[in-house]
Amino acid sequence: MKIEVKYHNNQLRDYSSLFSRNEALSWFKLDFTSLNRKIERYDENWLKSKKATYLDYLKYVYSVLAINYQNEYIFKNEFLNEWLISELGEDNSKIFSEFRVGNSVADLAMFNGYSKIFEIKTEFDSDIRLPLQLESYKKAFNQIYLIIPETKLSIYEKYDETVGLITFNSKSDNSFTLNRNASINFEIDPFTIMSVLHTNEYKSIVKKYFGYLPQMTSFSQFRTCSELIFEIPQSELNKLFIAEIKKRGINEALSSKCYREFNQLFLALKMNPTKKNKMINLLKTPLQH
Repeated sequence: MKIEVKYHNNQLRDYSSLFSRNEALSWFKLDFTSLNRKIERYDENWLKSKKATYLDYLKYVYSVLAINYQNEYIFKNEFLNEWLISELGEDNSKIFSEFRVGNSVADLAMFNGYSKIFEIKTEFDSDIRLPLQLESYKKAFNQIYLIIPETKLSIYEKYDETVGLITFNSKSDNSFTLNRNASINFEIDPFTIMSVLHTNEYKSIVKKYFGYLPQMTSFSQFRTCSELIFEIPQSELNKLFIAEIKKRGINEALSSKCYREFNQLFLALKMNPTKKNKMINLLKTPLQH
C-alpha cells in the first residue's frame, strides 16, 4: 500500500527557492548553504546516506515539486522538456527564457519559421496584466500561446481567440495539451521590433535589406536605421527579425534525456555545455554532514 506524503505549502515554497538563478550561481562557488538548510529543516534522513550528493537531493526536491507545487519554474521546465526541446533541431530553432518586449517580459520565446511567445499563468498567477502583455506581444510575434492549468481553461478561453491555449494537467502525468492553436500574425510593428533589437542587429537588418549602411553617428544610428526599417515590407521585416534573433540563442546545454530537472536553469543562465557540465560535477559533491 502506497503511503501518500503530505507537504505543507511553506515547505514546498521553500523547496522551490532552490531552483533560481542566484541559487545556481552559488553552486559554482561551492556554496551549498541554502541546500544544507533545507536538508536540516525538512530532510535530515538524507544525511544518513554516505553516498548521497547535492545533485541527488535536488532531483528529489524537483520530483516533490512536480507532483505537489506547480510554480513557474516547474511549468517552464516541464514545458521545455515535454514540448519545446523536441523542436530544437527543426529549422535552426532557438529558445529564450524571459524575453523582453516593450514593458512586458514573456516567459518563453521560440524562433524557428515563426516567432512564438509562450506566457505562463500558474495557479498562483493573476490575469490582471494579461491584456497589456498580449498587446505588446502582438506587435512583435507571429504566434502567442498561453500555458495555463487545466482548471483555469474557462477563464482564459474568453480572451482573444487568436491566442493559442495549452493546458497543463498536474493531477495525472504533468502532460500538456493543445486546446486551441494560435492564429498566425504577420502585422508586426517596426517601432516595437526596433525596441527589441540590439544596435548591431538592427544595423545588420538594414544592411541585408538595402545592401548598405548609410552614414551615421552613434547618436543618429537609431533614428537613421528606424526610418529605413519602417520602409521594409512587414513580411520581409518579419523574416529578417527572426533570422537576427536566432543568432543570439545558446541552447546547446538543453537535453531531453539528461538532467532534465535543470533545463530551465541552463536556459535562463545561457549555459553552454562546458558550464553545464561544470555545474553538474560540482553538484555531485557529497552532502555535508
